[in-house]
Amino acid sequence: MRNQTRNVTEFILLGFAGTKRVELVLFTLFFISYVFALVGNFIIIALVWCERTLHSPMYMFIANLSFLETLYTTAVIPKMLVNFMSQRKSIAFHSCILQVYIYFSAGSSEFFLLAVMSFDRYLAICNPLRYTAIMTLRLCLLLIAASWMWGFFAVLPPTILVSQLPFCGPNSINHFFCDVDPILKLASSDVRKIEMINFVNSALLLLGSLLLTSVSYISIIGTVLRIPSAKGRQKAFSTCASHLIVVTLFYGSSIFIYVQPQKNHSLDLNKVASILNTVITPLLNPFIYSLRNKKVKEALRHLTRRKIFPLINC
Repeated sequence: MRNQTRNVTEFILLGFAGTKRVELVLFTLFFISYVFALVGNFIIIALVWCERTLHSPMYMFIANLSFLETLYTTAVIPKMLVNFMSQRKSIAFHSCILQVYIYFSAGSSEFFLLAVMSFDRYLAICNPLRYTAIMTLRLCLLLIAASWMWGFFAVLPPTILVSQLPFCGPNSINHFFCDVDPILKLASSDVRKIEMINFVNSALLLLGSLLLTSVSYISIIGTVLRIPSAKGRQKAFSTCASHLIVVTLFYGSSIFIYVQPQKNHSLDLNKVASILNTVITPLLNPFIYSLRNKKVKEALRHLTRRKIFPLINC
């Protein structure tokens, strides 16, 4: 096996099996969802960029979250839409590896960013008098940069290992994008070590950032419960409710798919769960953060009146 070379130059993405009519319906649904996700996340980025009232750490984190979700959904959905309309649903080998890297790097960065956002909410609720002194602009930018760097560097070694595997056929991936598990099933060598590395890496990334998020929220809940008035408790909890919804959706589906040493569930079930990360969460993110946030809605009305949505005019 060590002497084998890679004969496969492209993969076939099986996607969702069905008739042309079913593929047309799915194309329409995913295309509309993708457009709304792009527009919604771009609006959030534009609002934070243009409106001085949103130049605070919390909204800078939200804007980066929107950019990351735009990045990893764009790495997957356009190619999937093209394949819906194509007879040969192929993707070049190097394009497949690049898709793997962008998707998992952006996703890993988002896990750390969600943990950073929970720490930000912890400071705002548990230490409100010291919040501005601790969460300075410099610290905010450092945390954002660390989230990006950690995510993109952590995924690089496993991606390189996968790219060096011999693939001699078959070349059909039972997924709608280049996910690691179905790719490893096609390798013409023993991949147990790489599977273990991927498992440990996923566990550290997901569960490590989830631990930091959980510790922050345990402290937040303890502080909120000590607030004497019901109105005060409701106001305090509303400041982190949107973030908690995104955390539940993103972590729930990702842990189900990737943090299991033995993949007992089917790849078809993985495809359904992956839709949460690639389609549903990026689509819901702008609505969760904008419709539930008074300052964002006011900024949106302000920009609408001034007609300065394009970033170049801000």
